[in-house]
Amino acid sequence: MSGAWVAGSTRARALVRRRLGEAGTRRLAQAGTFEAAVDALSDTPYGHDVRSGQDRAAAERAVSATLLWHLRVLAGWAPQQGTDVMRLLARWFEIANVDALLAGEDAPFKLGALATSWSRLAQAGTPQAVRATLVSSAWGDPGDDSPRGIQLGMRLSWAVHLADAFDPAVPWAAGATALLVARERLLEGRELNPQSSARAAALLGREAPRAGSLPEMAACLPVAAAWVIEDLERPEDLWRGEIHWWRRLDRDGRALLADSRFRLEPVVGALAVLAVDAWRTRAALALAARGAEGFAPGMGDRDEWP
Repeated sequence: MSGAWVAGSTRARALVRRRLGEAGTRRLAQAGTFEAAVDALSDTPYGHDVRSGQDRAAAERAVSATLLWHLRVLAGWAPQQGTDVMRLLARWFEIANVDALLAGEDAPFKLGALATSWSRLAQAGTPQAVRATLVSSAWGDPGDDSPRGIQLGMRLSWAVHLADAFDPAVPWAAGATALLVARERLLEGRELNPQSSARAAALLGREAPRAGSLPEMAACLPVAAAWVIEDLERPEDLWRGEIHWWRRLDRDGRALLADSRFRLEPVVGALAVLAVDAWRTRAALALAARGAEGFAPGMGDRDEWP
């Protein structure tokens, strides 16, 4: 046990105690107006980045930016092993920055020392240049230079690397990959390029990425991935699988956080729980923006509140 893990684990548990939680995000969703919800959120720990007067896109980005700030804080306390895993977790934000770059928008997230290849990617002016940069980086070749191919390749690369680096993350990575492949092939009707197919197969097996329906796909999946879609019949129901995924992340994160030892597991558990809280908070802002009546399409009814 090192002093860094003692400090990092203690800080992680303190951050978790400051989250909104399910009750807090429900109250936020019922604030009456979007402006009132943002005002209320700016007086919480999300006020690190959320400001009164922000529009919906800016407020939702600011919620995610607060999560990144928490990640950077914890990475600063951790020894090298922990920093390496947290740099892997931070790749979600690098993916979001590349998504913005490909859309011609400003990249919203400042990664600092947790960046993988962002300093070079930020200079890429075309999708072809983005792909060339990825090929020569830890991300690897996305397989083609279309914006969608790059986005899929980065997400699948991230899932494979995370599963390899941190055993408790295997069902998170495999479940997310199953959802991504099912959405791409069965809902959108698009095939994966060979590199993306190979990455998906590393987590899902060779047959699942070629399945023709959700039940057929679930029957081919390993246990680590099948849980996320095993009760779904139609591609249009994949949003329920996404809720399954976030709830699993919350349960697993709480279990890791309950580890009383001072080591990597409770720190990652805290980040998982904080990520779920940020997701619920963004969902609450979306509901507030739509008014008090309904859940947004894809979020389910009131019994499916995330």
